Amino acid sequence: MSIKLNTTSSPSVELSSYRDQHFKGTRAEQDRLLRNSCTLYVGNLSFYTTEEQIYELFSKCGDIRRIIMGLDKYKKTPCGFCFIEYYNRADAESCMRYINGTRLDDRIIRTDWDAGFIEGRQYGRGKTGGQVRDEYRSDFDSGRGGYGKIIQQKVTSLSDGGFGR
Repeated sequence: MSIKLNTTSSPSVELSSYRDQHFKGTRAEQDRLLRNSCTLYVGNLSFYTTEEQIYELFSKCGDIRRIIMGLDKYKKTPCGFCFIEYYNRADAESCMRYINGTRLDDRIIRTDWDAGFIEGRQYGRGKTGGQVRDEYRSDFDSGRGGYGKIIQQKVTSLSDGGFGR
């Protein structure tokens, strides 16, 4: 007696339209890697979320090979994202189905497929060292460090008379 596995894909595990602009290779190579990847990008984390909290939640979907915390390029402090590598694709797919869009540390987190972690990608790509999205945020978000960096700079320059002291 053989058991037939359900091989149909669900929308929650399909590839999103996002592609890493810094990927070194062709779009076809990136798509192939994404379709076979066991690595996920996790975004919208609080700056105060710990690796232990991430492990506790994401290990419910399977065995984790490693977690790479996203760090501010200059301060080397967490800046709201991480990469999670599972040992197998099925566990990563479970994560995409069940954890994407859930709350962690009072924030709704986003997961997406990643073509595979390469050293250096753990650092924020924004001009101020963190994430680009945070620089342009105009609302106050205590979990992400307050107001967006550009707004903070404007407020600071106005309060010190524009002399940057």
